[in-house]
Amino acid sequence: MLDIIKAAIIGIVEGLTEFLPISSTGHIDLVDQIVKINQSPAFMAMFEYVIQFGAILAVVLLYFNKLNPWAPSKSKPERAATWTLWFKVIVAVLPSVIIGLPLNDFMDAHLHKPIVVASMLILYGILFIIIENYFKDRSPKITTLADISFQTALFIGLFQALSIVPGTSRSGATILGAIILGASRYVATEFSFFLAIPTMVASRF
Repeated sequence: MLDIIKAAIIGIVEGLTEFLPISSTGHIDLVDQIVKINQSPAFMAMFEYVIQFGAILAVVLLYFNKLNPWAPSKSKPERAATWTLWFKVIVAVLPSVIIGLPLNDFMDAHLHKPIVVASMLILYGILFIIIENYFKDRSPKITTLADISFQTALFIGLFQALSIVPGTSRSGATILGAIILGASRYVATEFSFFLAIPTMVASRF
């Protein structure tokens, strides 16, 4: 019964942090130090995947029509634009596949420690304050998803690859990267959500 209560607490933390530009995994790790569930590492890995997969399903449901190239309500140009968006997402995922996957086990083994996680959470909080203040009076060059070029998508993907460091928010890194590259906050956030779908699925295979 106690483990069920602890699992509920961790699930709430995941739900509150997944859609914010802070590391949900990092917060889960820190909370787990306090309300540790007495289960095997294999079970905890599966548990973490399941609760994060629920968040991804929420993104899919929320943006289903926007991401569906076969939607009957879309015109031919709109379907083509949807396919182009998906191709940009795939390009942006490539750095995580090429850089992240080979180094993932090494990072987990050597840097997956509370001090590293906490340090990254603090660092990205400071970076958000600095970058928000720097760009608050500047007009973004990228105001729609269609404005994102394939080159920009690739660069955003490079920022996403920074999330291989434990405690680094995947969405935080991509949103900051997109804003630095000239995207509006809205476009940066949406594109980050779309990137989460293939990235989180691929990270478990």
